[in-house]
Amino acid sequence: TPHRRIKSTVDRMEKPSLLRILSNDRPELARQGMLMKRMTTVDSSKEVVIVTDPYSTGCLLVNEMCSRGYRVIALWTIGFSEEMKSHTPLAAGEMKYHAEVTECESLADTVQAIYKAAGSLRVVACLAGGEAGVDCADAVSERMSLRTNGTHIANRRDKKVQQEMIIAAGMRGVRQAAGQKFEDVVDFLQTEHYPVVLKPTDSAGSDGVKLCHNFEEAKVHFHHLLEVEAVNGGMNTEVLCQEFLRGKEYVVDQVSRDGVHKTMMVWVYDKRPANNAAFVYFGMLPVDPNSAEAKILIPYARGVLDVLGVKNGASHGEVILTSTGPCLVEMNVRAHGGDGNWRSLARGLTGGYSQVEVTVDSYLDKKQFSVIPNLPPTPFKANGQEVILVSYFRGKVKSTPGYDVIRELKSFVYMETGIKAGSFVERTVDLLTGIGSVILVHSDKEIIDADVAKIREMEKKNELFEYEKSGALFTAVSQRHLSGILVNEGDEC
Repeated sequence: TPHRRIKSTVDRMEKPSLLRILSNDRPELARQGMLMKRMTTVDSSKEVVIVTDPYSTGCLLVNEMCSRGYRVIALWTIGFSEEMKSHTPLAAGEMKYHAEVTECESLADTVQAIYKAAGSLRVVACLAGGEAGVDCADAVSERMSLRTNGTHIANRRDKKVQQEMIIAAGMRGVRQAAGQKFEDVVDFLQTEHYPVVLKPTDSAGSDGVKLCHNFEEAKVHFHHLLEVEAVNGGMNTEVLCQEFLRGKEYVVDQVSRDGVHKTMMVWVYDKRPANNAAFVYFGMLPVDPNSAEAKILIPYARGVLDVLGVKNGASHGEVILTSTGPCLVEMNVRAHGGDGNWRSLARGLTGGYSQVEVTVDSYLDKKQFSVIPNLPPTPFKANGQEVILVSYFRGKVKSTPGYDVIRELKSFVYMETGIKAGSFVERTVDLLTGIGSVILVHSDKEIIDADVAKIREMEKKNELFEYEKSGALFTAVSQRHLSGILVNEGDEC
């Protein structure tokens, strides 16, 4: 059969059961050419790597290291959500660590706990497996004299600090104000043009991000953010208020070693208003590195890395291309998230590598990193994109007939979703309420376009799911209230 189903081994009591439908008949997706991983003469079985807060794509990094013979110790930071510890992409399977260590109150005690867990194994690297683990990875790697970005820049992952640093360096940044109390941002909110964007200063993904259209709405959301737990665990302690940037939002994924930055891929988010939410993700498309946009975005993103002192490892920079040039949204000093669903797409586009493999190379294989191209190939080796499934309905799912249609699409590679019979589907308003991700890859762009159109048609017509007799509740809110959302289709944040 050309497709197979794999069920998650993760405890169903801790997270929704995931279903991944894969295609087995796509030989063009195989790794090819000189970039195939070669065996190393290093005896990696006697070495161990520390990965802080490995979840989402971080689990794929762990698996890649294990496939090369390294042992891995998971280092969980203080306060990291227990639920997120089980956030394992289906592609990663069941996670098996040499040991798991919880961060101690002091750095010295944390390092001591790591050495105890490693035993006779030599610790050769320490890197972040998720956004919450970035600061800890920097501190531990520096203290253990490993490859590191160091701690000389405090709060590097703080979005407010990032903007202040790039503006001080003469780069385009965003107007902003941040505070732990509403009084700290009142002047900004009373003088800035609306809408404005509010979010936690150290959020991950779209957690807590909201477009506010007036002062009162901003005030309510400010207080709300300080009262709710962050997606990674712990309470938000500071809220960032920023000008609304008009333009398309791009992602520049890179991997660095000793300050040499190599671009893995440039993506553009397909984000639009839906279900009365301003920024709903509909997908992610690759951008040709030889395009006019990429030629602006890549040097800018590399400049941001230099300003922030990022010399090693993965980075995931979000940049809006405004009418006055590129402007940073945030620089995440870790691998691109989204459970790494984009990995097979990236491999198909490049002909064999993605940010996952190259991140491991940057820490553990200098020679292999050196042969990775500075930019992705142009033209790409294939056409493709990620389609994020959007629900316009809510209700209890009886069956999933739309999945059968999707897996027969000519460009289908795989789909990952947490929705099955018995699941309750909400209307999609953010990444957390998305109903799945579909990767499409094909040599013919027209086939890609036709398959995307078919998926969007099924979403609109409520053909993805059959609901129980209580009925699916449909709302045309995305049509009724678009006039109330101050975002044009081409405006992104």
